[in-house]
Amino acid sequence: MIPIDPDYLPVSGLEVPRFAGIASVMRLPLRRLDAPKAAEIGFLGVPWDSGTTNRPGARHGPRALRDASTMIRMVNQATRVAPFHTARCADFGDATVNLTDIEHTLALVADQFARLDAAGVAPVMMGGDHLMSLPLLRAMAKDGPLGFVHFDAHTDLFDSYFGGVRYTHGTPFRRAVEEGLLDPSRMVQIGIRGTTYDGEDRAFAAANGIRIVSIEEFRARGADDVMAEARDIVGGTRVHLSFDIDAIDPALAPGTGTPEIGGFTAYEAQHMLRTLDGLDIVSADLVEVAPPFDPSGTTAWIGASLLFEILCIVAGATARRHGRKTIVCDAIPEAGALGGTGPN
Repeated sequence: MIPIDPDYLPVSGLEVPRFAGIASVMRLPLRRLDAPKAAEIGFLGVPWDSGTTNRPGARHGPRALRDASTMIRMVNQATRVAPFHTARCADFGDATVNLTDIEHTLALVADQFARLDAAGVAPVMMGGDHLMSLPLLRAMAKDGPLGFVHFDAHTDLFDSYFGGVRYTHGTPFRRAVEEGLLDPSRMVQIGIRGTTYDGEDRAFAAANGIRIVSIEEFRARGADDVMAEARDIVGGTRVHLSFDIDAIDPALAPGTGTPEIGGFTAYEAQHMLRTLDGLDIVSADLVEVAPPFDPSGTTAWIGASLLFEILCIVAGATARRHGRKTIVCDAIPEAGALGGTGPN
């Protein structure tokens, strides 16, 4: 286990009420991009939705996710993983964006993620719309294309919108394949459903060897069988994990810009993410939480909970890259049992 640094543990809910204080991601310490210190995993919000083609609102996602995530505690009760003791985590605030200029924003965001990567910090992005996965991939694929596990209602493999606009939230992974950021033979997209335009995205996937698992196939086969195939597809090389909140059924998570009925339950999403433990996940994102469409805050809470599941597997991958093991608890610890400041 790494030496426990109280500066990298969340503030305990037994010490400061969860509704009080500054709302950082999971109550983690705040860090600056120019002063990453000893952080190993960094959350970065991207409050931007100018790539949205219908209902905007995801620009408010990072703030809502931070607020909801104050309910997250120290240990994953299902897997017993203690991510904050497995790797040093911090909140790096929100990226600088330009809401009026898409390509300028792509460059700005790619540079900020590259700075995290150069400092040895594994990035976890909070969107924002799904186009913002593209600059993250541009930062992380400098040493070669990544594998890709993608949970979504949509493929985001279209070529263009509105007569030639090539950068929208429906096109990022088409661009990523074209730019050599993702290896199409190691891409799997899970949960795809809903009405479509003309099948152009499916044709691109078929021509390039991208595996699409529709929600109908998922229901017929079951989560464990699908996820075993997903692990085989991405293999043992570097992987980016992307989760669009519209993968969840809108009856549960209505706060998103492009809802599609018939999606995953929250538990199915948790279970599938847990099956990815052991993969070399070097970066991740959770996107498209649009709080204006869900005044109850339930969508943000589901998103924050899935961010914790993502953190658990990213923390394990980060520890392995540093020659350490994942910290797993045999029971929910009493105060101080993990060497920290008490339960969260």
